[in-house]
Amino acid sequence: MNRTSVDDDVTDGDDLPTGLGLRPESRVDRRANRRKARARRGFGCFAGLISLLVVGALVAGAVIGFGKGKDAIEQMFAAPDFEGSGTGTVVVEITQGQSAQAIADTLEKKGVVKSARAFERVARDDPRSRQLQAGTYTLHKEMSAAAALELMLDTGKSILVTRIGFRAGLTKAEVSETLQKSPKLKLPAGAAATALAKPAALGLPPYANNNAEGFLYPGTYDVPKGATAYTILKLMTAQYAKQAAALDLVKTAQRKKLDPYQAVIVASIIGAETNRPQDYAKVSRVIYNRLRIGMRLQMDSTIHYVAGKDGGVFTTQEQRDMDSPYNTYKNRGLPPTPINSPTKDTLRAALNPAQGNWLYFTLVNLDTGETAFASTSDEHLNNVKKLQAWCQAHKGRC
Repeated sequence: MNRTSVDDDVTDGDDLPTGLGLRPESRVDRRANRRKARARRGFGCFAGLISLLVVGALVAGAVIGFGKGKDAIEQMFAAPDFEGSGTGTVVVEITQGQSAQAIADTLEKKGVVKSARAFERVARDDPRSRQLQAGTYTLHKEMSAAAALELMLDTGKSILVTRIGFRAGLTKAEVSETLQKSPKLKLPAGAAATALAKPAALGLPPYANNNAEGFLYPGTYDVPKGATAYTILKLMTAQYAKQAAALDLVKTAQRKKLDPYQAVIVASIIGAETNRPQDYAKVSRVIYNRLRIGMRLQMDSTIHYVAGKDGGVFTTQEQRDMDSPYNTYKNRGLPPTPINSPTKDTLRAALNPAQGNWLYFTLVNLDTGETAFASTSDEHLNNVKKLQAWCQAHKGRC
C-alpha cells in the first residue's frame, strides 16, 4: 500500500495487531497522554502530602493526649491509698538490705499504708527513698503513702532511739527491776510491776497460764519514745512468739507428747543450770530421764528462784528443806512455772534432748563452764569431788 502524507503521524509500530483492542498511537495521542501522566503524578504528590499532614496531625494529637491518657489510665488503676497523716502508734522494723517492695509489704501488713503498691509508687517517684535506713520506726495507722515516706525520711522523729537490753535468764521480777531503773525510760514508780500484774494485756500465748514468767524474751530492744511498761513488755512477748513460731514449738512439743508450757519450764532450767550451748541438749536429757523414772530433779536453780539467789553453785541444807513447789529436792516433777526467760537455743534443746542415759551432771570448772555428766551416783560423786577441788583452788568463787 502506498503511504500518504497522513501516514507520517503513524509510528514504526503501525503494523501491531489490532485483535487485542489496541490501536496505533498517534503523535498527538502520545503528547496528550504525557500531559495526563504529569497531571496524575502531580496529584499523587499532592495527595501524599495531604496524607502526611493528616498522619502528622494524628501523631501530634496522640502525643499531646498521651500525658492525659496516661494519667487517666493510672487513675483508673490507682493503688488504694489512705489520706492524711494517720493516727495512733505503730512500731515497724526495717532490716538492712530490704527492698522497697519488702518495706512496702511490711507497711501494709502493719496497717500503716492501705496498699503496698501505693507506697512502692511514691518511693519510686521520690529519689530520697534510697536514703531509707534500717531501724525500728514509730509510725501511725492509716497514713497516706506519701506521709509514711516523709515520716520515715525524718529519722529524728520516726526512728526509735531508746535502746534497752535484757540478758538471758532474767526472771520477770528482774525484768521489772531493769525497766523501772532505766534512766532512759523514766517510768512512773511501780509501772512495770503493775503491767506484769495484768498479764492479759501482754499478748501471752494461750498455754502461758496467764503468767509472763518465761515469756519475756531476752535481747536488745529499740522502744518508742515515751513508751509505757506495757509497750516494752509486749515487744518482749512478741519476740518470744516469733522465736517459738520459728521452732514450731507447740506442734513439736505435741508430737513428742510434751505440754508446750512444760517445754518452756524445762528450757528455763537448762539455761539456769549451764551456760555452755554444747551442753544444753544433754542437760535436757537428764531432766527427761529423771522425770521418766520418777526421780526428783534436785536442781539448785529452782531453789535459787525462790530464795532469790542468782548465779550460785550450791544450796544450803536450810534452803533445800524449805516448803515450796519450786523445791525440786522435796517435790517430784517440774516446778509449776518457768524460772526465767529462756532463749531460742534452750527452747530448742528442751524440744530436742540429746540421746543418752545420764541422770546426773555437775559443773567442774566455773571459768570454762565445763560440765561432767554421769549415769550412776558413784560417777557423779567423783565429778562432784572435781568441782569441790576447783572451788578449793579458787576461794570465794563458789
